[in-house]
Amino acid sequence: MNIDRICPNCMKDNGGKTVCDFCGWDSTKNNGPDKLPVRFVIRDRYFVGKTLYSDCESIVYLGFDTIENKAVNIKEYFPAGIAIRNPDKTVYVPKEFQFAFNDGLIRFLDINRKFIGFPLLSLPATYAVFEENSTAYSICDTVSGITLKSFLARNSGSLKWEQARPLFLPLIDTVKALHDMSVIHGAISPNTVMVCRDGKLRLLGVPVNNREEGLICDGYSAAEQYNSSVGEVGEYTDVYGICATLFTVLIGTVPPSADSRILSDSLTIPAHFADELPRQVLVSLANGMQVKPENRTADIDTLKNELIYGETKENVRKAQRAEVKRSVPAEETNSGAKKNTGLKYAAIASGITAGLFIILAVVLILTVFKDQIFKKGDLISNDEVVSIPSHDQIGDVDSDALESKILYPVPDLKGKYYAETVNNDEYKHFKIVIKDKEFSDTYARGLICAQSIASGESAEHGTVIELTISLGKKTVDMPDVTGLSQDAAMIELLRAGFLYENIVVEEASDSEAISGIVLRQSPEYKDSVSTEIQVVIYVNTYEDDN
Repeated sequence: MNIDRICPNCMKDNGGKTVCDFCGWDSTKNNGPDKLPVRFVIRDRYFVGKTLYSDCESIVYLGFDTIENKAVNIKEYFPAGIAIRNPDKTVYVPKEFQFAFNDGLIRFLDINRKFIGFPLLSLPATYAVFEENSTAYSICDTVSGITLKSFLARNSGSLKWEQARPLFLPLIDTVKALHDMSVIHGAISPNTVMVCRDGKLRLLGVPVNNREEGLICDGYSAAEQYNSSVGEVGEYTDVYGICATLFTVLIGTVPPSADSRILSDSLTIPAHFADELPRQVLVSLANGMQVKPENRTADIDTLKNELIYGETKENVRKAQRAEVKRSVPAEETNSGAKKNTGLKYAAIASGITAGLFIILAVVLILTVFKDQIFKKGDLISNDEVVSIPSHDQIGDVDSDALESKILYPVPDLKGKYYAETVNNDEYKHFKIVIKDKEFSDTYARGLICAQSIASGESAEHGTVIELTISLGKKTVDMPDVTGLSQDAAMIELLRAGFLYENIVVEEASDSEAISGIVLRQSPEYKDSVSTEIQVVIYVNTYEDDN
């Protein structure tokens, strides 16, 4: 194929036009001074298209394999702050950085070569790994979809366990396969997990350095990645990343940074989530997100058994105790002793279960509703789409033809959550997308408050219905939280619609008041204010030494 005819953005044959008829891309755009230019060819085979994304270790381009005639992703090892692009597009490394560059280069080649011919469910297939231009490249499948972070933003911020479970099982199995290859991913987060068009989750490759500052993601990186004195990076590091990502998927909030939790553990789960989620899921998250590696779930197999089958260490110990008890010969015990022993073990088992439940309830009860119904952030943009359809569509015009001229009644979507419209057969004849967000006195935060085509009207198959999502009331009356404990006050403010990050706790001292209660608040009770403002509560820290 003549590469001059290929669009660098959609990889279709557009006849070499400056502005692509298929995607509207302006071919005069380039990739920037530090990146390979559009239409650059590597190894006389791989055509370089637009830059998809870059991090502190590498640059990933959309590309085209002129031998296989298909779109690919091209990953170039190009550590930021170390590598310099020469005019001939080779890579130059200053002498003082050469050891670090070469060390990373060797690991880049070693890790990516392990994936050749070894397909993993949740990792794009790798076809080739080689050195050129004084650096290294890996060639792999394109991944067409959006980040998990963007997917959640389109689904009111969170998913039910029944929805998340089938998504995460293949991802967990893939991470287990990586560990069997002695590869630690170390960067699992909603930013590095893709939701693809086939409905599956996939990881965006494997970093070279698990402790690289630019790859650490607050809320999802484990404590040992911030501070080597906490421990070495290991399989339990990916356990933390998976659990923290699953926490966000189920709860709708970003967990506190593991670095901050070393000094003061503030991991909490809203009470109503604790009631709705299966107990083994809560236990798995609690075990998998322990700050210290020695207290955390040690490996992926254990995590999977806990998460799916509820096989916690305590359950295993109880089963072992029961097995030992059954193995004691009858003649060595009398009936009274057996009865007392049975009661004793039943009491212990009940006590353990109750104790775990109470601990979980106490530790996880604080409601962190931070946009639980609607996750704060921009709606999905074209920049978040990782790549495009494969080669079999190159040169073809996707007509996206309507099924027929049959008209279907438009459903009433107002008052529903966007998540209720996704993969719902009731709405299969329409393309339902989020267009905007606005304040509403009628609809609670996260509910659909307007639709582009009124319910009851008729439209053809494939018609787009644009939705507006409610941000809740623009102003609310301040609740009275004075006299409440700090946790109770936080819950009341969150219920009123204030953002978690905008609630500030300040210390105050009053020898005549109960320690730990809110002494005063700003704004005052019944003040009419925006839910976007900062709220300050002053908590009594006075303690009587007597």
